[in-house]
Amino acid sequence: MLSFKSAFTELLRSDLGNLAKPVLFAALLWAAAAAGELPIPGTPVPITLQTFVVMLAALMLTWRQAGAAVMLYLAAGAAGLPVFAGGASTAALVGPSAGFLFGFLPAAIVTSLLKGKADAGSLKGGVLTALRYFAAAIIGCVAIDYFFG
Repeated sequence: MLSFKSAFTELLRSDLGNLAKPVLFAALLWAAAAAGELPIPGTPVPITLQTFVVMLAALMLTWRQAGAAVMLYLAAGAAGLPVFAGGASTAALVGPSAGFLFGFLPAAIVTSLLKGKADAGSLKGGVLTALRYFAAAIIGCVAIDYFFG
């Protein structure tokens, strides 16, 4: 008998699952923007959890899926949906936070490419994978996104 867990696992491994993953992370990007923002005095760009979600998508998905998630999120905002911080839509794509928003795409792709393949077969492999993922996240997401911002 097929359990829910194994059915869910099979779904995520299927072509439908490969399509669903970017959609899920695009929704998580919107949720991170909707969760709230922390204003920084002296700058019009708030801190949100979006960079964390981009980093998470890049580390969990392939570079194509991570890029698709960010492009879907940006396309939703460009289409007029209020998915950006503060409930903004198209105005955010030309405002002060536009650099950060457009920086999500190269950040996700570069991070995903830098992470390499996971090797958790041994303790040493697991530690090296964790360090490589950490370095990829810092270089890819934080450095590149803030370079664009």
